[in-house]
Amino acid sequence: MDPAGSDSPAPKERDVFVKRNSRPALPGDGDTDYARYIRTDALLDLQRRPEEMVHRDELLFQVVHQSTELWLKLAVAELTEATVRIDDGEPTQAELLLARATLAVRLVTEQLEMFRHLTPADFQALQPALGNGSGAESPGWRQAQAASRKLGQAFVRFLAERHIDLLTLYSGEPADPVYRLAEAMVEWDERVSLWRVRHYKIAIRIGSHGVIGSKGSPADMLAKLIDHRFFPNVWQVRANIALGGSAGHDSHADTSRPGLLCGS
Repeated sequence: MDPAGSDSPAPKERDVFVKRNSRPALPGDGDTDYARYIRTDALLDLQRRPEEMVHRDELLFQVVHQSTELWLKLAVAELTEATVRIDDGEPTQAELLLARATLAVRLVTEQLEMFRHLTPADFQALQPALGNGSGAESPGWRQAQAASRKLGQAFVRFLAERHIDLLTLYSGEPADPVYRLAEAMVEWDERVSLWRVRHYKIAIRIGSHGVIGSKGSPADMLAKLIDHRFFPNVWQVRANIALGGSAGHDSHADTSRPGLLCGS
């Protein structure tokens, strides 16, 4: 026992304990089980070596994009499982999984802040290393789009099989598991939109997407995607209720009222 009266091992005993228990038990490459399980040797070898770089900020650029692909991989896995849960009639479980996917996209958005440290001149200098690559080619993002559409289709089936009307749902109790699932879908949609906005602003800031307002430029195409929604029917019902209208009937909405949070 140490002077403080703790039952923890003394320093020398702790050293022996650590050494005895640090021997790898898992198969694979690496000096420790952490390295073997996380596969750190392979992971940290995915970036270009200093002698291969045309500019030192290639490391920043690759780390942000590679970590984005990893977070999107997780998001797609959660979206896919959420879709299965919806088809199995488990809206609460689907909501929880969707929340995890949404957090992953929030983290993808936040790490874009690293690009604030990339000047237009720096980006221009490292461009030769990028070839003709574009963020639109991201496999993670394409999979997230496909998974979102499948989840939306599963939700439509869920409502139809149970004869649930969205307007009635949104006029009811917010604690309803189906209501909460619909709101989780809205949150996913919103987070993706916020990611697009941040991506657009960062791209304009460093000049990586061409001239602002140029028709057909990457910046122009990215700007057009900002308002895209995976679940437009859910958004429409919410908007119509807020405007005193009916689900699916825009003509019944009171368009004379100022839009909430629309700057009017």
